[in-house]
Amino acid sequence: MASICESVMLICFGLSWPISVYKSMTSKSTKGKSLVFMGAILLGYIAGIIGKLSAGNINYVLALYIFNFTVVSVDVALYFINRKRERQEERCALTQPHAIASQGQA
Repeated sequence: MASICESVMLICFGLSWPISVYKSMTSKSTKGKSLVFMGAILLGYIAGIIGKLSAGNINYVLALYIFNFTVVSVDVALYFINRKRERQEERCALTQPHAIASQGQA
C-alpha cells in the first residue's frame, strides 16, 4: 500500500513537469521559473532515489523517481538555454539603438 501511495504522489507531481518543459520550449523564456525551486525538487528526487536504493526497495516507484528527475533536469537545462538567449537579446537591444543612431549620422 505504501508503494501505491508513493507512486500516486510521484505521478501527480510528475504530471506537471512535462507541461513545464513544453512551456519552456515554446515560450523560450525563464519568466515564471525558479532555479532554486527546481533545484529543491531535484534534491528531493535524489533523496527519494537514494532512499529506495539504500533500503533495497527497488520497484516501479524507483522508475517514477528517475523519470521525474530526468524531466526536471531537462527543464533546468532549458532554463539555462533560455536565459542565455534572453541575455543575448538584452545585449542586442542595448547595442541596436546605438547602431541605428550611427546610421542616421552617416
